[in-house]
Amino acid sequence: MTDTRKTALIVGASRTLGLGLAAEFLRRDWNVIGTVRGTGRTGLHELAETSEGRLTVESLEMTDPDQITALRDRLAGRPLDLLFVNAAITRGDLPIGEVPTDMFTEVMATNALGPMRVVEFLRPLVVPDGTIGVMSSDQGSITLNTGGGQDLYRASKSALNQLMRCYAARYAGDPRTLLLMDPGWVRTELGGMEAELSVEESVPGVAETIESHRGKPGLHFVDHLGQTVLW
Repeated sequence: MTDTRKTALIVGASRTLGLGLAAEFLRRDWNVIGTVRGTGRTGLHELAETSEGRLTVESLEMTDPDQITALRDRLAGRPLDLLFVNAAITRGDLPIGEVPTDMFTEVMATNALGPMRVVEFLRPLVVPDGTIGVMSSDQGSITLNTGGGQDLYRASKSALNQLMRCYAARYAGDPRTLLLMDPGWVRTELGGMEAELSVEESVPGVAETIESHRGKPGLHFVDHLGQTVLW
């Protein structure tokens, strides 16, 4: 029997929001491919064991172009309805003048360059009416930045937003939906323990927003409630 389920590839799915999204799309009767860094056992592996074969775990270091190419080759012939890049890092709350050059390079490469390489390299796998999304943040909004702080993280998400704008302009007329997703302020290593939302509170809204935007071409900057975020 042909499997008619939709398929999602979630890059950065070993824990917190990425793992939550993998579980949520399984609950929504999708097939899921999730990536982890390295070869160690993660929560995603545990989830795969209970998925009845609907979750596949792949290894990917997103900052390595050769690994992205290898993943694309391994997934050739497996159409994706959703490509979603979740992975990101932070390195503390330093004023930008105190940020070491190697730290700046690491965060920008991981949060902006890496996701866009994934989008560019894996784009051919996404079906014409599918969705390509990246996990952004309202901290990437220039308009909403009235309090400062988290200079490098904010800058990396602003760069990601700008690069997705460039991508959308380069492929103007492409029928795929493009999403910059703000999950809200979530209690994770990135968000901190004083954040407003748990992973369990954020993830269903993120998944619902992704599904509800299918078939809406162009770039959308939206939050977990489906509301537009100011640039």
